[in-house]
Amino acid sequence: MSVGVLFKCLEHANAQKMLSREKSSLKRENQSSVSQFLLLGLPIWPEQQGVFFTLFLGMYLTTVLGNLLIVLLIRLDSRLHIPMYFFLSHLALTDVSFSSVTVPRMLISMQSQNQSVLHAGCITQMYFFIFFIDLDNFLLTSMAYDRYTAICHPLHYTTIMRQGQCTLLVAVSCILSCTNALSHTLLLAQLSFCADNTILHFFCDLAALLKLSCSDTSLNELVIFTVGVAVITLPLICLLISYGRIGATILKVPSTNGTCKALFHLWLSPLCHISSLWHNYWAVFFSLIQKLQ
Repeated sequence: MSVGVLFKCLEHANAQKMLSREKSSLKRENQSSVSQFLLLGLPIWPEQQGVFFTLFLGMYLTTVLGNLLIVLLIRLDSRLHIPMYFFLSHLALTDVSFSSVTVPRMLISMQSQNQSVLHAGCITQMYFFIFFIDLDNFLLTSMAYDRYTAICHPLHYTTIMRQGQCTLLVAVSCILSCTNALSHTLLLAQLSFCADNTILHFFCDLAALLKLSCSDTSLNELVIFTVGVAVITLPLICLLISYGRIGATILKVPSTNGTCKALFHLWLSPLCHISSLWHNYWAVFFSLIQKLQ
C-alpha cells in the first residue's frame, strides 16, 4: 500500500514538473511569437492614397536624382576635386541612402496595402536609419571644420585638409555612426516582444519598438539618453563653434567686398546644414519625449 502511494506521489510530482515546463515553454513562445510587425503608416484616407503616393514618389525621385547628379558633376569636373566638394559628394550619397531606407518601403505599403514587415527586416531598417542620420551629422561637422580651416587658417589649409585627412574624417564618421547604430540594434535584438506588434509609424522607429517590448528597456533608454543624444549634440556644438570662429574672423577683415563675399559663402551654404542638423536633433528629442509618455 505504501509503495502504491509512493508511486502516485512520484507520478504527481512528474506531472507537475511537465506542466511547469509546458507553461514556461508556452510563455517563451508567446514572448517570441512576434515574427513580424505591422506598420500603420501615415493617416491617409483610402481615396487619397493615389495622390499622396504620386507626391511622395515624385519627392523621392527628385531627392535621389538631384543628389546623384551632384555626385556625378563632382566626379566629372576636376575643378571640384577639393575637400569641400569631397564631403558634399559623400553627404549627397548619405541623403540618398537615408531616403531609401524608409520611403520605398512606405510607397510599397501604400500601393499594395501590405503593412507587415518581418522582425529581422524591421531591426535592419532601424539600424540603417540610425546609421545614416548619424553619418549625416558627422559629415556636416566635417564640412564645418573644412570651412573653419579654409577661412581661419588659409595658409595652412592645403596642409591640414589634404586627401588623407579628408578620407580619415569620412572613415571616422562611418565608424562612429556604425558603433552607435550597432549598440542600439544589439540591445534591441535581445528584447522580447509580446502579442502587440502594431507600430504607429511608417517605419521601424526605435522608440516605437521599445514601447512594444515586454522586457526591461531601462538599459536601452540609458544608451539613448547618453550615447544617442551625445552623437547628435556634440556635432551640433562643434558646428556652431566652427561657424562662430569663422564669423569672428570675418568681422576682423577690413575689406567691405571681401567681408560681403565671405559672409555670402558663410551663411548661405551652412544655413541648410545647420537647419538639417537641428531637424535631426529635435526629431530625436521629440522621439525620446514620446517614448517616456
